[in-house]
Amino acid sequence: MNKQKKVTFRNPWAWIPTLYFAEGLPYVAVMTVSVIMYKRFGLSNTEIALYTSWLYLPWVIKPFWSPFVDILKTKRWWIVSMQLLIGAGLAGVAFTLPTPFYLQASLAFFWLMAFSSATHDIAADGFYMLALDDSQQSFFVGIRSTFYRLASITGQGLLIILAGFLEKTTGRIPFAWSITFFILAGLFLLFFVYHRFVLPYPPADSGKAAHTFKDVMAEFGNTFKSFFTKKGIGLAIAFMLLYRLSESMLIKLASPFLLDGREVGGLGLSTSEVGITYGTVGVIALTLGGIIGGIVASRQGLKRWLWPMALTITLPHVAYLLLAFYQPESLLWINAAVATEQFGYGFGFTAYMLYLIYFSQGEHKTAHYSICTGFMALGMMLPGMAAGWIQEQLGYQHFFVFIMLAAIPTLLLIPFMKVDTDFGRSKKEANG
Repeated sequence: MNKQKKVTFRNPWAWIPTLYFAEGLPYVAVMTVSVIMYKRFGLSNTEIALYTSWLYLPWVIKPFWSPFVDILKTKRWWIVSMQLLIGAGLAGVAFTLPTPFYLQASLAFFWLMAFSSATHDIAADGFYMLALDDSQQSFFVGIRSTFYRLASITGQGLLIILAGFLEKTTGRIPFAWSITFFILAGLFLLFFVYHRFVLPYPPADSGKAAHTFKDVMAEFGNTFKSFFTKKGIGLAIAFMLLYRLSESMLIKLASPFLLDGREVGGLGLSTSEVGITYGTVGVIALTLGGIIGGIVASRQGLKRWLWPMALTITLPHVAYLLLAFYQPESLLWINAAVATEQFGYGFGFTAYMLYLIYFSQGEHKTAHYSICTGFMALGMMLPGMAAGWIQEQLGYQHFFVFIMLAAIPTLLLIPFMKVDTDFGRSKKEANG
């Protein structure tokens, strides 16, 4: 029988960095690492974009099962259980990559990881709010974001560099990626064991429904009804789906473009070089863009920065257009172009996230924000599914021209968006 004392509080530094590092890694593995891996296995861009875009589905439908995470078991239980499942999914990918049926099997395990990761997100964010008071939540919000970004650098950068090194030294691509995923699986086993003992047991994390199942389902229905009857819902949904339209297609083909040979319009980088360029330099630029975007928005508000941020998330796509036309061999120019586009993405994405928060205000704001993030995932999933086919029909140069044209719907929406003047501004700035 477990005699462990249930500690109700632990120093947040003991678990917040590892919790959000663990939250970021599987998302990166499913959304980015899988794209690069399948490209190295020889799949076409059409197949890669279609198959990996389907993996967004658990994040799209996440709002439909998030209430049950609150009802069934504690959030602490969900966190450690999902980390064990994610580790099992990673091990499953590692085991099946050297087999003839690797594609079907690995996609099944990636989907298991995606479902587990989306559930882990729900539980971790809820646990964060239950285990910390308001002042601690404010203090650690930057810390959690930092370690989530570090997970991105680890997944898109260090792991890709490792896989590239193993490819080169062993000459066996399936073996190299299998070892990489075994390492990830081992890391999640460590996360599971560590958090099993270190996460506190907040008294508020009871995991018991406050009402009957019938009452819960009625409240569930009211939550969705109140969301879809909000003023301006049609325009808001259009904004959620279209703001990242061009980025959703670009992000699916960025790594394949860097990896593809120059004879087919790519840049011919090695796996390790992509890990450095896109997974390290790019993620650092993305992070800086997001930080600066948050600072300027807090000073003058979302309404003032909506137009500049919409332009910043779309116009820097011209960097990939220039790379496709000139195909520079210098890694300096390639890194500069990728960093420029990613900085613009990070800066412009600030407006998108602030608008989701703005539209979620009012009763049921937590549930409404979850629904908004579902539309956000849908806006990435649907265009991403078609991106590979479009690229193979047009070629890389004309595909990036198409990406630039796909930014037009985003810009056409902006004049119609209604946002309170002071929303997003800090109290100090709002009060003059």
